[in-house]
Amino acid sequence: MLDASTLQFLKDLAENNNKEWFSANRSRYDAAKKDLEQLVEKLLAEVGRFEDLGNTKVKDCIFRINRDIRFSKNKAPYKNHLAAGIGPGGRNSGRIDYYIHFQPGGESFLGGGMWEATPAQLTKYRQEVDYNAHQLKSIINNPEFRAFFPHVWGETLKTAPKGYAKDHPEIELLQRKQLFFMHKFSDKEVTSPGFADNILEGIKLLKPYTDFLNYIFFDEEEDD
Repeated sequence: MLDASTLQFLKDLAENNNKEWFSANRSRYDAAKKDLEQLVEKLLAEVGRFEDLGNTKVKDCIFRINRDIRFSKNKAPYKNHLAAGIGPGGRNSGRIDYYIHFQPGGESFLGGGMWEATPAQLTKYRQEVDYNAHQLKSIINNPEFRAFFPHVWGETLKTAPKGYAKDHPEIELLQRKQLFFMHKFSDKEVTSPGFADNILEGIKLLKPYTDFLNYIFFDEEEDD
C-alpha cells in the first residue's frame, strides 16, 4: 500500500506545480518517493517468483517526476502522479511491461498492453490477428481478465488497415492502433493493507497478454 501522505503530497503538488513550492516541500517528495520505492521493491520480489526479471532494480522501474516541457505548451515542471514500470529491465526496457500509476482522486491504475507500437510492431500484431486471432481473443476475452480490466484504452482506425478487407471477421482487432487494458483503484484501495496483493492479482492476469505481445514484437524472429 501507499501512505495517505503520499497521495496528499500529489494532491498538493497538482495545486502548486512550481519549482518554488516543490523546493520548499522537498522532504515531502522524498518521503513519497521512498514510499513508492518500498512498494515497488515488494512487487519486484513477488513478480520475480513467476517471471524472470533479471537484475532489475527498484531504481530501474520508477519514472522521474520531472516533466519534459521542451516541446509542450504545458510548462508545469512536475507530473501530478508517481509511476513505475514493472518488468525485465524496468521502465526503459522497450518491452511491454506492467505500468502502475498513482494519482489522487481515484485516478490510480494498473495497466498494460499495446500503447506506443511502432509501424513494424503494428504490422506484426495485425499479421498475428489475421493468422491466429483465437490466441489473443482467448486471453483478452477471458471473463476473469475482463472483470478485472473493464477499461480498454487506445486509438482505433476509422477504416480497415491497408491490406485487409473491411468485412474481415476480426476487423475490430485489426483496426486497433493501441490496445491497453486498465484497472482503476480508489484512494481507499491504494492506502489499504492488501493493495500490493491486488496489484499482483492484476499482473498475473495481464501476463499472458504481455507475453503474447513481447513474443510477436521481440522474440518470434529469434526463435525462427
